[in-house]
Amino acid sequence: MLDRSRPPMEVGKKRVGSGQFLGERVTVPALRTIREWLDRAPTKDPVDRLNARFIQILMIATGLQALLVRVYYMLAEPEAAFPAVWSIADVADLGADIGILLGAWIGVMMIRRGRFNRGIQFFLCVYLLTLAANFATTGYRHAPPDPTPTLLLAIGGVVLGRRTLWTVYFAIIACFALGQLGDAWWLPGTKQNFWWYFHALPMLVVAYLMVAFAIDCTTRALRQMLSEALQRGEALAQANVLLKNEMEERERTQHQLIHSQKLDAIGRAASGVAHDFDNVLNVVLGYASQREQLADLGTPALLNAMQGIELAALRALTISRKLLNFSRQEVGVSQVFDASAAVTELTPMLDQLLGIYIQLEIRTPPEGPLLKLDRSQFELMILNIAANARDAMPEGGKFSIHLDIDSDAHMLKLTLADSGMGMSEEVRAKVFEPFYTTKPFGRGTGLGLSVVATMIANAHGSIEVNSAPMEGTAFVIRLPIHAGEAAVSGAMDFQTSV
Repeated sequence: MLDRSRPPMEVGKKRVGSGQFLGERVTVPALRTIREWLDRAPTKDPVDRLNARFIQILMIATGLQALLVRVYYMLAEPEAAFPAVWSIADVADLGADIGILLGAWIGVMMIRRGRFNRGIQFFLCVYLLTLAANFATTGYRHAPPDPTPTLLLAIGGVVLGRRTLWTVYFAIIACFALGQLGDAWWLPGTKQNFWWYFHALPMLVVAYLMVAFAIDCTTRALRQMLSEALQRGEALAQANVLLKNEMEERERTQHQLIHSQKLDAIGRAASGVAHDFDNVLNVVLGYASQREQLADLGTPALLNAMQGIELAALRALTISRKLLNFSRQEVGVSQVFDASAAVTELTPMLDQLLGIYIQLEIRTPPEGPLLKLDRSQFELMILNIAANARDAMPEGGKFSIHLDIDSDAHMLKLTLADSGMGMSEEVRAKVFEPFYTTKPFGRGTGLGLSVVATMIANAHGSIEVNSAPMEGTAFVIRLPIHAGEAAVSGAMDFQTSV
């Protein structure tokens, strides 16, 4: 009784179980090695590369067959294999076996050296010569049925083309005619009327003509289809290269456009930044002009003055570093960051961008959600919309930024609203189209909101706009919260900055 609890046998390091053989570890690598050796034949034409393995196997098998048949004949009938007196037929038979063996192996060597067509042509010529020699020495009447002529037709037509196909066809017919001529003329036997020996020749001509015609038509159609497929493949490859170049160019253009939008936002904030730096310098100069009075008041007064100078300088340093980091031209890199912190740190630039006549309100949750995208692009979205809001409120107003969390959808909801002049339904429908703007010439490119929409789409988010004439505008942006961060649920305490 078999013990099924025992593990399967191990052969070396190979597990032998159900559906596997002990010899698998040896035979499979061996077959793979032979296949790789056959595939290493140097051929340039893709069709020849596909045919090379089969042709080499066929030639090797043909040579081995001639050798093995001769060895079997020598062992089975040694007296017939080594007759006391050799006839012409015996010499021709032995020469045919030797010729087929050498022709097959020499043909394989020629293929292995990169002469694919020449190798097959040499093999076919040798085989046809041996066929002619056999028919000349034994005749057609006593020749056994042999499918070899059909095989030679197929090799010539499928592998080398129609010219070789029809050359082989006429050579085969010539071999048949030679055998029948031998029966009628020089071979021994009862002689009949001379033309009686050629009674089968018309049938052979027609039969092999049909085979050759079928092979010709079939291979011609296949080669035409293959040629068309190769042409389509080359056309697709060229189209793929063009598409790849176009995508790379579009990506470079997108990066340049984003960078130009950054510089545009910085340019709009430049006057405010200059004003802020002027205030900082006035504070420093004020403390410096009071140095003598402060010295009389003692060390505490000097420390307070130095602290005031330090705070003013830190404010200026914060603004300058923010501008430098924001304007840096880099390929967008996704990073995980706190959305609330990013909005809060953007406050100095927003103050300078909006000016003193627009009230800025920022409301964010105390522990902001995490986003995974290019932080500079996130900031550019807000600055672009803030710049449009400033232009929509030339006499002042209010611009608000509200961050909320949609717990069910696991999305961040960013609402950017202004109290400006709003927009009509027609304008709202085209607001995200590239180069569409309602601003006077020289004051807008029509690319700001288009860039914003593209960046949000790349971040797998969405944007919608709600507006009506004289009722302000609100942009609602939804972005996916970074995976792994628990969404905030329930009521939230908000930090408000006005």
